[in-house]
Amino acid sequence: MTSSSNSTAVPEAKGALNKFKYEVANELGVPLTDGYNGDLTSKQNGSVGGYMVKKMIEQQEKQMAGK
Repeated sequence: MTSSSNSTAVPEAKGALNKFKYEVANELGVPLTDGYNGDLTSKQNGSVGGYMVKKMIEQQEKQMAGK
């Protein structure tokens, strides 16, 4: 049995993560659309994912410092 690492740990957060993805893509100027995005480069897609992780880590660090 194989498990996919590409699953949402908290299914209820899927909508918020999707919205966050589009916000980040917009900030970075990546033309991400709802639907086919096969014309985007690996660099463009990677920049969105990487920046999402960076922002999530920064937010978590702020929350932990405030406790």
